[in-house]
Amino acid sequence: MTTTLFVVVSSRAADPQPYTVTLKPTGNSALDAALQGSATLISLQKSAPVGGFALIQRARQDKQRFETALHSFGYYKATVNLTIAGHALDDPSLPAIIDAAPADPPMQVVASFDLGPRFRLGKVTISGEVPPDVRGRLNLEPGQPAVAADVLAAQGRLLAALRSDGYPLAKVPTPVAILHPDQDLLDVEFQPDSGPKADIGPINLTGLKRMNESFVRRRLLLHQGELYNPQRIEAARQDLMSLGVFSVVRADPASALNPEGQLPITFDLTERPLHAVDASVAYSTDLGINVSTGWHDRNLFGNAEQLNLTAAAQLGGNALVRPGYQVGAQFLKPDFLARDQTLEIDLNAVDQSLQAYQQTALQEKIALNRKLSAHWTGSLGLSGEQESIVQEGETRHYNLIGLPAALRYDNTTNLLNPTQGIRASLLVTPTYSLGTTNSTFVIMQLAGSTYLDVFDNGRSILALRGLVGKVSGAGVFGLPPDQRFYAGGSATVRGYRYQTLGPQFPDGIPIGGTAISAGTVEWRQRILGNYGVVGFVDVGQVTTNGAPFAGAWHAGAGVGARYYTSIGPIRLDVAVPLNKLPGGDSFELYIGIGQAF
Repeated sequence: MTTTLFVVVSSRAADPQPYTVTLKPTGNSALDAALQGSATLISLQKSAPVGGFALIQRARQDKQRFETALHSFGYYKATVNLTIAGHALDDPSLPAIIDAAPADPPMQVVASFDLGPRFRLGKVTISGEVPPDVRGRLNLEPGQPAVAADVLAAQGRLLAALRSDGYPLAKVPTPVAILHPDQDLLDVEFQPDSGPKADIGPINLTGLKRMNESFVRRRLLLHQGELYNPQRIEAARQDLMSLGVFSVVRADPASALNPEGQLPITFDLTERPLHAVDASVAYSTDLGINVSTGWHDRNLFGNAEQLNLTAAAQLGGNALVRPGYQVGAQFLKPDFLARDQTLEIDLNAVDQSLQAYQQTALQEKIALNRKLSAHWTGSLGLSGEQESIVQEGETRHYNLIGLPAALRYDNTTNLLNPTQGIRASLLVTPTYSLGTTNSTFVIMQLAGSTYLDVFDNGRSILALRGLVGKVSGAGVFGLPPDQRFYAGGSATVRGYRYQTLGPQFPDGIPIGGTAISAGTVEWRQRILGNYGVVGFVDVGQVTTNGAPFAGAWHAGAGVGARYYTSIGPIRLDVAVPLNKLPGGDSFELYIGIGQAF
């Protein structure tokens, strides 16, 4: 009888006991988060339920974790009061109380905290010899709260400062901390070992297959004999990544100096697959289904040259008379004649049949694109175009020669889903036209967009864009129809059919103009993880032979949905015209990858 009864009680004691956990707030949200994050009572509550004795042990261990968290925020005199079912953890009757308790309601575990005074930093010292400028970069002052994270951050800054000053083997151990409980102070002493100052030694390149080593070495922003500097090494690594040829670039400094007192560095390079194929599909009610594909050679001759072959087709859409296509070839040669200068050669064949005009054209361009700084680029080129255009039943042939020049600024961090920064461009293209009417004119466009992260969390974005354009030197009918400005569509004013805003012929066919102005305000709100919604208003106008801002304005408004993927958001927008055109559409629908701008 006794043995049987013992077995039954033992089985009951091993049964998991459901419980709830309450951590009383301290008044410091960061500390509350740290306390909750350290609690295994919370993290293991559902995944590893336990019985009475094990629950008490878990609570005791958490009490120690809570004390560690409190100390890390400078509360060295704090006390933790942790109870289970209202009983202290050292109550000898607590195990039996837990074992006898029913599963419902769950046992209540409550932790409260008496913070006491917050300790502050007393003496902050650096022992040993370090360069004079390094001490000022510690950024840790007596009197500030004795927060462990701040002290460890200072340790990291001290190490970074020593290495930036050319001490590649510098070490900074965990600082020595001395408590003064009677004064509520904490002294901190850093004991760095600077090691020898050294230059960069031999640079070894590994992993190259098709890339020419001579090109990589010319491109490399790092040279033997320069003073060791981790920022310069990282800049060189990122610069090699920017070529688009490598999937991984890793810079590995040696762990010891060579006999010459220099530090060798190895760049381990992994090349991307030589060829790539991509495809995309977009849809809008005005331009229909747009299907595009591309074939890319990332390293044509071993010096990161690119060959890009593309093809696209437009099918359907109420702004099209019939399907159209575009095929093109592009060659890019980086570091042409100078570093950060790319030679670009383009050849495109276009056949499109829009309501405004029907065009068959061969387009050529050669340009030099130069990176001027981290965010600025400039371009200067020579373009040609041979085209036949039908408008209002009349066919005209043109031969255009242009000198396109561009200046661009971009400090955004994401191509398809920017959340901060500015994009701006100024395009100026003097053009000579040989055709039905010979003319010389200059096309000027200033465009920009900016993205404001309203709550600094990447989820609530106010996006603004604007466009101003002007043609000088020729009237509207002295311009080939494809060189005129048009508004309407996803790039200017959503809700209106592509190219329909502005002056029109008596039969309603768009004429185009010599000036354009357009602007957008868009709110992008991310919700439910990978989903988002947007709301927007677009405005725009085109004038026949006037100045920007002088024509009749039209506005469109709409809402959209987003699904965020690793390659960019999938976009669906619906827009309506706020002042509908005679015979115009009641709404327009746009589907694609990436934000509208």
